[in-house]
Amino acid sequence: MQPKLGILAGGGILPARLIEHCRATGRPYFVVAFNGHCDVDTVRDAPHGWFRLGAAGSIINALRANVARDLVMVGWIKRPRLRDLRPDWQGLRILAGIWRCFLGGDDALLRAVAKVLEGKGFRVCGIQEVMEGLLAPAGAFGRVSPDSAGARDVTEGMKAARDLGARDLGQAVLVRSGAVIAREGPDGTDAMLMQSAGLLAGGGGVLVKMRKPQQDMRIDLPSIGPDTVRLAVKLGLTGIAVEAGNALVVDFPEVVRAADEAGIFVVGVDAQRA
Repeated sequence: MQPKLGILAGGGILPARLIEHCRATGRPYFVVAFNGHCDVDTVRDAPHGWFRLGAAGSIINALRANVARDLVMVGWIKRPRLRDLRPDWQGLRILAGIWRCFLGGDDALLRAVAKVLEGKGFRVCGIQEVMEGLLAPAGAFGRVSPDSAGARDVTEGMKAARDLGARDLGQAVLVRSGAVIAREGPDGTDAMLMQSAGLLAGGGGVLVKMRKPQQDMRIDLPSIGPDTVRLAVKLGLTGIAVEAGNALVVDFPEVVRAADEAGIFVVGVDAQRA
């Protein structure tokens, strides 16, 4: 039998997909559901506990009590303000060692958290190590491929996204007619897209998501899913590009179906082109 998996669950669809995978494969698991981030329905029928982000001691004790040594950090977590963490004693000790990471980007902070967990005897895994078939393939996902204008926007977007990621500021950019019109901030991709609605009047534009050059492959890889495609269609985008082999695609068949139905492209691109 595979070792029990500890799932540190934030928001979005990925925690639910991982729980479904554990059930389907018979792998035992325990979910640490973060208050204000994880959806209640995600863990309704799963073995779980609810925790605030600052309750490090309670989280570690619960994982040990449930004999979960392999951990996956999955789902979005809105970056907390230090004053909102309300850490327990163990949390205070941890914060004392990583507080400088709150001054940087999300990648620096998440890598510091992973290092702390490893120091406590846990093994931090990427979700792609547990579930096969999540990493984006190269090339067009469906029937539609970028035209010359779309290909130019993809190329410009890759360069801009890599630059943004190198500064640990975000993973995604929005490009239209060869110009970057929006860059992802701490609120994530969907917020960037919605805030750009006024700039997209008349249609056009490409969403590009790339892994940060320094990013730990086990944590917070860029991801897309059917909802990403539906939002892109709603805003009149012509396509989406993600980094092949370094981005997660949730519900790949549904992503392809939604993109083909709307007539937009979704492609996996080679980071070496950036």
